[in-house]
Amino acid sequence: MSTPTTAVPRHSAQANYSYQPPTQYQGGSRGRRIFNTVLGVIAELLITFAVIVGGYILWQLWWTGVQSEATQIEQRDAVQWIEPKTQDNGQFSIAKPQTGDVPVQPEHAQYGDLVAQLYVPRFGKSWQRNIVEGTDVYQLNRHGVGHYQDTQMPGQMGNFAVAGHRAGYGEPLAHVDELQQGDAIIVRTQDYWYVYEYTNYEIVLPTQVQVVAAVPNHPDLQPDNRYITLTTCEPRYTTATHRWISYGTLKYWAKVSDGVPQELADSAQGGAVKFSSSKQNAVTRAAQSLDRVVLALIIAFIVVFLAALIAYRFPALRAIKEGHKPRPMFSLYGSWYRHMPGPAVVRLALMAIVIMACLAALLQWGYPWAASTIPYLQVASNFVAVG
Repeated sequence: MSTPTTAVPRHSAQANYSYQPPTQYQGGSRGRRIFNTVLGVIAELLITFAVIVGGYILWQLWWTGVQSEATQIEQRDAVQWIEPKTQDNGQFSIAKPQTGDVPVQPEHAQYGDLVAQLYVPRFGKSWQRNIVEGTDVYQLNRHGVGHYQDTQMPGQMGNFAVAGHRAGYGEPLAHVDELQQGDAIIVRTQDYWYVYEYTNYEIVLPTQVQVVAAVPNHPDLQPDNRYITLTTCEPRYTTATHRWISYGTLKYWAKVSDGVPQELADSAQGGAVKFSSSKQNAVTRAAQSLDRVVLALIIAFIVVFLAALIAYRFPALRAIKEGHKPRPMFSLYGSWYRHMPGPAVVRLALMAIVIMACLAALLQWGYPWAASTIPYLQVASNFVAVG
C-alpha cells in the first residue's frame, strides 16, 4: 500500500519572499558613482558661482542705482527747498532770465552737503541728480554727482566742475556722448537757476587735471567767464582708462521764486521732474533697509524651521533610513534639501528663504565690500574723478 504524500505547491520556494527595495543609489560601478558624484558637485559649485557673479552684475548695474536714488530723495527731502512759482492754473511759471550781477550760491559747502540739483533735458524729461560736495568714491556711489571741492561754485567766475559715474550707481552721466552743441545743462540751487549751454567735449587721461581749472585747460589764466565741466569715465563698460570731459558756459541765471527756466518747461509741466518731496517706491524704500530685510528673513526661517521640525521632523531622511526610498547620490543642494524638516513644499520654502537672505546680505554688505577691496573690482567700479 502506497503511502499518501502531501503535494508541494508550485513555486513554494517563493512563498516567503518579500520585496526589499535597494538601500543605496544603483548607478553602476563604484568608480562610476564616485565620478558622477564629483561631477555633480563641481556643476553645483559652478552654478552657485555663476549666480553670485550674476548677482554682482545686477548689483553694479541696477541695485547701486536704486540705492543712489533712495539716498538722493532722502537728501533732497532733508533740505526742503521751495517749489518754483506756479500760476493760478497750477502750471509752473517761466522764470525770466536775469541780466544783473550773477549771484553765487552756495558761497561755500562742507563735505557731503547738497550743493545743487542738476537737470539735463537731453538725458530725458525725468532726469535729475543731486550735486554734493566732494568727488570721492563714497559721494559718487551714493549721492549722484559730486562737486570738485577746489573748483568754483555755481554763479562764481570760473569753473563749476562736477564728476559722476557713467555705468552703475545710477549712471548719472551715462549719456554724455549724446550731448549736442547748444544743449541746456541746468543747475538749481536753493534760490537760483543757472542755465549753462553745452559747447564741446574731449577725452583725456585721468591725470590731466587742467580740465577742471578755473579756465579749463588754462590753469595759468584768470577766468573771465562762468563755465561748467562734467567729468566721467571712458570707456563706459570696461576699465576706465580715460575721462570724458564735457564743457559748457553760463547762458543766463534766474530766480526759483519766478518759476522754472524755459528749457525745463516741458519736463516741469508734465510732472516728469519734481521740485519738492518725492515719494519713494517700495524698491527704493527697501534699498535703505536691507539689513532689516535680512533680519526678517532669518526670523522667518527660524519660525518655519521649528514649526516643521515639531510637526513633521525629517521625513526625507526617515524614508531613506527605513528603506522606503533608495539612498540617492550625494549632492550639495540635494543633501541640503533632505536635511530640511517638513514636507517637500516646506523644505523648498525654507531653502528659498535662505537664498533670499543670502542675496540680500550680498547686496547690502558682500558686493560693496568686494567692490571696495578686490583690486580688479575696484578698477571695474569706474571711479570717474580726475587727479
